[in-house]
Amino acid sequence: MDEIGTTPQYYIAAGTSPSDDRARVLKYGRCFAVFNRYGDIEPLGLGEHGIFFRGMRHLSELTLAVWDSRPLLMSSTVKSDNFVFTADLANVDVSEEQRVIVPRGTVHIVRSRFLWHDVAHEEIQIFNYGLERLTVPLKLSFAADFADIFEVRGMRREQRGRRLEDQISDDSVLIRYEGLDRELRQTFIECDGSPTEINGSGLRCEADVRPGKSTAFHFSINCSPETQRRSVSYARAMVGAETELKAASSKLCEISSSNDRLSRWIRRSMADVEMMTLGNPESNYPYAGVPWFSTVFGRDGIITALQMLWIAPQIAKGVLQFLAATQATEIDLENEAQPGKIIHETRNGEMANLGEVPFGRYYGSIDSSPLFLMLAGAYLDFTGDIDFLKHLRPHVDMALEWIDRYGDVDGDGFIEYAPHGEKGLVQQGWKDSSDSVFHADGTIAKAPIALCEVQGYVYAAKLAGARIYGACDDPQRKLQLETEAAELKHRFEQAFWCDEISTYALALDGHKQPCRVRTSNPGHCLYCGIASPEKANLIAHTLVSQDFFSGWGIRTVGCHESRYNPLSYHNGSVWPHDNAMIAAGMARYGCREFAGRVLMSLLDLSGAVELHRLPELFCGVDRRPGQGPTLYPVACSPQAWAAGAVFMLLQACLGISIDASRRRVIFDRPFLPEGIPELSIKDLRVEDCRISLFMERDSGPVRIQVVEKHGEIAVVVK
Repeated sequence: MDEIGTTPQYYIAAGTSPSDDRARVLKYGRCFAVFNRYGDIEPLGLGEHGIFFRGMRHLSELTLAVWDSRPLLMSSTVKSDNFVFTADLANVDVSEEQRVIVPRGTVHIVRSRFLWHDVAHEEIQIFNYGLERLTVPLKLSFAADFADIFEVRGMRREQRGRRLEDQISDDSVLIRYEGLDRELRQTFIECDGSPTEINGSGLRCEADVRPGKSTAFHFSINCSPETQRRSVSYARAMVGAETELKAASSKLCEISSSNDRLSRWIRRSMADVEMMTLGNPESNYPYAGVPWFSTVFGRDGIITALQMLWIAPQIAKGVLQFLAATQATEIDLENEAQPGKIIHETRNGEMANLGEVPFGRYYGSIDSSPLFLMLAGAYLDFTGDIDFLKHLRPHVDMALEWIDRYGDVDGDGFIEYAPHGEKGLVQQGWKDSSDSVFHADGTIAKAPIALCEVQGYVYAAKLAGARIYGACDDPQRKLQLETEAAELKHRFEQAFWCDEISTYALALDGHKQPCRVRTSNPGHCLYCGIASPEKANLIAHTLVSQDFFSGWGIRTVGCHESRYNPLSYHNGSVWPHDNAMIAAGMARYGCREFAGRVLMSLLDLSGAVELHRLPELFCGVDRRPGQGPTLYPVACSPQAWAAGAVFMLLQACLGISIDASRRRVIFDRPFLPEGIPELSIKDLRVEDCRISLFMERDSGPVRIQVVEKHGEIAVVVK
């Protein structure tokens, strides 16, 4: 992700500490909400709270007061399916003339919220457990700053659009903003009762509640009132949203374990991937992360699709379809576009529309194109969907052409990058902080830069292309790509291997000098299969050594390197998706015990973080006995490829793959680490068949039992 770009304007600012490290998050489609455990949205800490829609903050403040005081917080959570936020609150002591007239805890307030179709629906239930009839006054304060997400991240703008006059009725407020891009953005706040007072900054209601009885208020916050001014009722919206969520969940298998921590982690991760996908206009395409990256990212979508492929191939198909539709067709260097290149990210906020940031439709990633080809090949392998791949073939042709014509700018056989636009990213691999590619002495490498893992992606992309052309009855093109892949593998070994550090160089700089720095990047070379078996074994052992392994996972940079900083974004932190790909690479070369070690370390992490949700990244500080992990203060949580990590880790350990064309589920040397004695998979889908499996760790190989199956489907254990 682009935490630091060409200049510090893309840095996610942290001028103060976060107001609460347990923020609650909801998302549906293009809308997401970040708020505290009370359910309040406050302009505190990093300022990340709000209700956001299409890259703009439509509500920047929303606070609830009871008897003009913040209520007591008893508990709050988001359901394990990520659908509804609920907070249990109670009144504080209410006094009159120095006498308590309503003791604390007399009134119980249950505050619930969910998002659906660009609207935040909220219910406030009030229970009176006192002995007397009460009139309970509620005050809801709100504000809308219509800040672009990049402003929220810390960018400053010389000019902004203008606020239009609020439109106020007896039960609603319409807040309006006309951007410099001439787009009208509106927030419509509506209460289903009769407020005693309402204006542009809040409303007041009174609840008349008898002893032992309850009442409820409902209100909605509509970020797209131009399409539907009056929102559907809370109850109708609840039914509609639950029905949609249930239909989406029914397409997924259930995975559980005798280790309850693993089961909870899996449930939350599955729900996170669903939440990042559900309601998006780009069908079956998971957005990257909340709050900073709640939009399409090419690289993130592809890797999430690879992680989920064995259980949710529809995500891979959705990602491939959208990326093919947005594949560049012409040269636009300001946006890093070249014919055949796959998109990096899309934005549609005010600043992107005006070109104040280049990310409206931006192509500045060196790896999205080969990763696109890898996903296309993997999708074919798992599903046998040759008709779709034939439809995709022109885009496969274009991506392969981009690699050879534009990716390799100097004709040395490696693809490299150098930024073209003035506003884009300096570093264009997945570690895209400006200081992430450097030499052993800490000097930043000069462009053009050839990253080691990207060469691995190209190797795997050419082999994927060969499989696709083979399936399309083009043996000549298939042989050509296989030959090119073999030649690349040989060149890579000669140019990137560094005996003195027992791993591949991080990159070659513009002078073809290797960056002799030990990083996690070569782990991706194992994932792609470009490493020789001997080198792969050395790399695997290096990555689980104390220099890399923090106890919570594998760091991005070894702890003795010049720019190592465990608190940094890319130079010593731990990223779950990075660990999952490394573990899959280790398993590919037979090191399943190492993959299991990574799985167990991230399992421990899931038990130590809020809601069992793995964040985008966390700090690489060594694990300390009796203490939890050190969190990164501005990490996205949820993050799609962090959520998908557990499924790639399980796949790596079990060696599971799907051969849909032959209706087979294949296990290659399955392994379960100590601590996971049993694992169940219910209703794994292969074409129109379903199968349920039970796996048990024993002193010898993992035992696999077919519990139930529907249709002709076989299980093969190698």
